[in-house]
Amino acid sequence: MALLQIAEPGQTSAPHQHKLAVGIDLGTTNSLVATVRSGMAEILLDEKERALTPSIVNFSANQPVLVGYEARELASLEPQNTIISVKRLIGRSLADVQNRYPNLPYRFQQSENGLPLFETAQGVRSPIEVSSEILKKLTALAEKRLGGELQGAVITVPAYFDDAQRQSTKDAAKLAGLNVLRLLNEPTAAAIAYGLDSGQEGVIAVLRSRRRHLDISILRLSKGVFEVLATGGDTALGGDDFDHLIADWIVEQSGIAPQNDQQTRELWNLAKQLKTELSDAQSSRVEYQNWQGELSRETFNQLIEPLLKRSLMACRRALKDAGISAQDVREVVMVGGSTPCAICA
Repeated sequence: MALLQIAEPGQTSAPHQHKLAVGIDLGTTNSLVATVRSGMAEILLDEKERALTPSIVNFSANQPVLVGYEARELASLEPQNTIISVKRLIGRSLADVQNRYPNLPYRFQQSENGLPLFETAQGVRSPIEVSSEILKKLTALAEKRLGGELQGAVITVPAYFDDAQRQSTKDAAKLAGLNVLRLLNEPTAAAIAYGLDSGQEGVIAVLRSRRRHLDISILRLSKGVFEVLATGGDTALGGDDFDHLIADWIVEQSGIAPQNDQQTRELWNLAKQLKTELSDAQSSRVEYQNWQGELSRETFNQLIEPLLKRSLMACRRALKDAGISAQDVREVVMVGGSTPCAICA
């Protein structure tokens, strides 16, 4: 029997101790599902022993809905039928989506209540329906690994999610056949994951780098309970900006610009790969179409320096909103996206 402790930090988990339940990180780029066995958190791996499931859904004609790695393989070939980063759109109006993300490759319709609907080869799909496909995939994985039917799940959501976005997440879970035991704010989840709920009381800063924006949460831990002092960030600064700088550098160095959506997607995938490699390596080989070159970590750090300065400015604003100084922060948790970059560490 897999157990999930769903209590405030430091409180008993007895009310749920007999449930077969999981925790789901429903991420913008990737998602994962985990449970607790014998008091230890365990990420549930897929049939190829992979922890992460890409948050990508493909609705191609004449085939079943594809989720995860299979969908990712079709992203460059069928950009309009392959929905990426749907979490950015969930709970938002079509007008808001088009204002925030004017260059999305999708065809949209508008629902009666003003929400976006994707036009795909399998028909019209809402962000809630797309999210539910990801949750169905994770549910199937969990039930296969645990050998039983799930009775509930805790799902993480950004601290800044409003009521509409939170309700849409619950609706997606319901559509996937999941009982939501609780929505857990991601900064709190990150702090708990690092065991900070059982440590010394004080102020904790959680920085989460997403694809399109940076989230900063200032938490205070007191008597086992996290209080959110302030949230902030930069809605126009995220991991994609790091990738685009690398992509622009490749185009400048090679003199070869992408000519269509497929080539653009391939260029971005290459940029993301280079960013990941430079977290550990001092340089990385670049092969782009018929051009070859090398990107050093030093050059990469120079490219992203303006972004790091903006990140620091966002941190200072959050500290000011919380009414504290940097010296008051006891712990810093950096999660996701581009935070593994060597210069960030």
